[in-house]
Amino acid sequence: MKKKSLRGLFLPLFGVMLVLSACGGGAKNIAIGPAASETNNVSKLILEAYGIEDGDYKAFQEGFGDAADGVQDGNIDVSIGILGLPAASIESLQASAGDVKMLGLSDKAIAHIEENSGYRRLTIPKETYDFLTEDIETVTAYAILMGNTDTIDEELGYEIAKNMIESAGENTHAQAKQMILENALRGSEGLLIHPGAKRYYEEQGLTVDNKVAKLTADVSKRKKEFILGTGSQGGTYYPLGGEMANLWNKYIDGVNVTNTETGASVENLSTISEGHMDLGMSVHVPALQALNGEAEFKGNKVENAAFIGHIYPEVIQIVTREKTKIKSLDDVK
Repeated sequence: MKKKSLRGLFLPLFGVMLVLSACGGGAKNIAIGPAASETNNVSKLILEAYGIEDGDYKAFQEGFGDAADGVQDGNIDVSIGILGLPAASIESLQASAGDVKMLGLSDKAIAHIEENSGYRRLTIPKETYDFLTEDIETVTAYAILMGNTDTIDEELGYEIAKNMIESAGENTHAQAKQMILENALRGSEGLLIHPGAKRYYEEQGLTVDNKVAKLTADVSKRKKEFILGTGSQGGTYYPLGGEMANLWNKYIDGVNVTNTETGASVENLSTISEGHMDLGMSVHVPALQALNGEAEFKGNKVENAAFIGHIYPEVIQIVTREKTKIKSLDDVK
């Protein structure tokens, strides 16, 4: 059974696309992602890298579904998203619109983003999508799983990490193929690791250098019902997280994990901090900010969350339509 979001203050995040509207002349309409989301944060950083200020565009804090509809209808022009490769949402947009164009980031913009965030350069090969005619330069982060150290005891953390790797072949979502042992610690740099996850990875021969989180969770007091925070139904986190939860329920005795629709990273980490969520999917950048009390978490440091495992690479993908005549983000200024 899948539940709706526990909190109504956040709109959907993951799978969200940053969208610039094709509106003839004048300032462009830009959907920068839901308020207080990682998409919103990185969208502003990308625009800043191009010298695009608040007054240069009209901001729309849209979730992916509405933004994608706007791109297809021609009311919104460009879409920047934090998505897996390939993104089914982009393939669907191409199938309906037929003239999708992907925009790359300049070397100068990438340098600015790397200097001011945890995102790093990535090349999207032209073979990724059938409409690409050249490789695309962009940046990437990692989707990871964070666990509540007050409710996920050591043995349960071990079983969750183990299942993510050893049952990934039963997960039908395209991004599940990224949950392999070789990738298991991607995105963990600087984060506390759950002791159960650490024990599993070391048993498999990995070297884990992370500091280990302290747990208050006790296996003798383990509850039966757990909540996994994902993202919007239009994105990657929600369907992928749903399959992950089903596999945990199948293979971990006495545990029932329910995936819930949320605003993704920031909301999930905040809800874990408040004690209302047990597991949360997140981009690794806001997870590090949460544990350090920075950015959206300034003055609200999250002290009860720990890294459990890598899920898949989160790639910034910027999409417009040929009819907008937008060839780069420089055209937005």
